[in-house]
Amino acid sequence: MTDNTSIFERKIDPLYQAGGALAAVFVFILLGSVFSLAAEDAITSKWPWMCAASFLLFFSLLNAIMSASAENLMKYWGRSIYSFLGLALGSGLLAWAFSGMSIREAGSYQWIYFVITFGYLVFLSMAAFMKAIVEFAQKEEWTKPKFRQKKRRR
Repeated sequence: MTDNTSIFERKIDPLYQAGGALAAVFVFILLGSVFSLAAEDAITSKWPWMCAASFLLFFSLLNAIMSASAENLMKYWGRSIYSFLGLALGSGLLAWAFSGMSIREAGSYQWIYFVITFGYLVFLSMAAFMKAIVEFAQKEEWTKPKFRQKKRRR
């Protein structure tokens, strides 16, 4: 049996989205660590921070898109923001544990985290604004425009 339902039509709780992203961060950091044992110069010591920031950005985009199909937007937003904060903290702790350096020592990743956090709030706001426009347009009654006939000069 195949299910042709789009992933954007499914209602996936933000906690599950964040949990999946955190698991992916762990897997990619682990794969990078194993790969760096084989080839020491192939992966930098900032790889864990790059994985953490990448999946934080992935979560923010996917979560903002999926918020458009949420029935109760305020409840979804609350769970989303808490999930984002948990993912940022959890992935940051994983990156710190595997790299041995804090986010300040990781160079520009402190600013990358800040930009992703600000961008996430912008993405959520844009998705809510677009949803409000679509709902307004669906409620509005549309009629054909009335054409005026111009008077002709003789």
